[in-house]
Amino acid sequence: MKPAIGAGAIWTDTTMAELRDVAMQSKAWPFEEARALLKRYEKAPPEKGYVLFETGYGPSGLPHIGTFGEVLRTTMIRRAFEIISDIPTRLICFSDDLDGMRKVPDNVPNRDMLLANVQKPLTSVPDPFGEFESFGDHNNAMLRRFLDTFGFEYEFYSATEFYNSGQFDDTLRLAAERYDAIMKVMLASLREERQQTYSCFLPIHPETGRVLYVPMKEVNAKDGTITFDDEDGREWTLPVTGGNVKLQWKPDFGARWAALGVDFEMYGKDHSTNTPIYDGICEILGGQKPHHFTYELFLDEIGQKISKSKGNGLTIDEWLTYASTESLSYFMYQKPKTAKRLHWDVIPKMVDEYHQQLRAYPTQEPAAQLNNPVYHIHRGNVPASTMVVPFAMLLNLASVSGAEDKETLWGFIQRYAPDASAAANPDLDAAAGFAVAYYNDHVKPTKTYRAPTDNERKALEDLLARLKAWDGGLDAEELQTMVFAVGKEHGFEPLRDWFTCLYEVLLGASQGPRFGGFIALYGVDESIQLIEEGLSGALQTA
Repeated sequence: MKPAIGAGAIWTDTTMAELRDVAMQSKAWPFEEARALLKRYEKAPPEKGYVLFETGYGPSGLPHIGTFGEVLRTTMIRRAFEIISDIPTRLICFSDDLDGMRKVPDNVPNRDMLLANVQKPLTSVPDPFGEFESFGDHNNAMLRRFLDTFGFEYEFYSATEFYNSGQFDDTLRLAAERYDAIMKVMLASLREERQQTYSCFLPIHPETGRVLYVPMKEVNAKDGTITFDDEDGREWTLPVTGGNVKLQWKPDFGARWAALGVDFEMYGKDHSTNTPIYDGICEILGGQKPHHFTYELFLDEIGQKISKSKGNGLTIDEWLTYASTESLSYFMYQKPKTAKRLHWDVIPKMVDEYHQQLRAYPTQEPAAQLNNPVYHIHRGNVPASTMVVPFAMLLNLASVSGAEDKETLWGFIQRYAPDASAAANPDLDAAAGFAVAYYNDHVKPTKTYRAPTDNERKALEDLLARLKAWDGGLDAEELQTMVFAVGKEHGFEPLRDWFTCLYEVLLGASQGPRFGGFIALYGVDESIQLIEEGLSGALQTA
């Protein structure tokens, strides 16, 4: 099914052919990648009848936000491809849940139980949360819940099922036949010491159930078996089929591409040096290497890569506690080839930027619409924004009013925008609730007020006097002009220092909103009282 052309008036009578013409010229990265993928089949469509997109997931820990981003970005490219091509598509989300658990994650309970099951496949490790049959099943369920929250259309594949059901058997037999060629690719990438014990096959011990990292004594291509000694020196011979053996993760990448006929897969920059290995093994096993897209990594607040085992960075649930799903999608759309810091303080900015793009969309020309992130977030069915107050402003309002619920904020909002309501402005209503939660959890604990300097005190006293004489109503622009004039007349250079003073003395923060707009929302009388408290030192002692 083709995505809708779009809700903006510009697209109302535009045909799909015209849309395709614009898309073929678009500089938006989903369309650029879609066009590159289409070249793969410019001579003839795929024999399998569809283009296959894949995303991979290692369920060694709770799913993190980067996993979500990979599926979202792949989906955006998939939808862009569907606009420029008539070839059907599929998306597989593949979980490597047959991998042995190498270490116990830091952010799970019952660690002693998990330690007793180290090196067993994740689908054989008991669930430390006691909710599912295994730790792998638990993490798979978490991932699927996250993906379903965002309405992704995908097919879920489990490596355990893939290996055990025989779906992978033909490729595994071929790997045994072409073992030497696979090993040649792998050994060239390994240190000499590792070369002595490496095998692309990892047997699963028939008794202990552990994934073994042992050298092969024999790989019998005719019988499709491997022979090895376990850690106790006992010799075993196992078929490579039927879930008795799995592939090391690098060969597994390429083998899976060959087995499934994967056309597109993206992964993080940390995988990029392995791309020739993945591609080489795919081709050895009779496949065509897929089109790749390498994205930069997500970083935590101190610049370290986020990790499932460490549990650093934000989770999807944490983001959605303070903002909408669309704001997270907007964050993921931005510059995928640039490393991004993923911490609490990016959330307000993403919310407000997302709504700025929503407001811009209806007035844009078709080419600009396809370059607008909201087109890709909403698959062309772009809604109107009902946010008449920025999220950053709501946070500051929650701060000065001590709001414990969104109803408190609505009391101020409706005085500023009388026609606004929860029913007519659902975005704003949801954002008010998010703002109260964000303020109480991440702003209130860190608020620090300071006393004004002598020059700042004079400027604040001037602003106070002008507000007491103000009769211009709640016009945000006029109030901003007045605030701006006070700063200029008191010699603040750069003028930014004046606004920093307002934020630090009156709001207890280093950054803040357009102050004229804040006064209009909070109220002139309330702002007068706030400035008086800032001058008296009452805010510092509160």
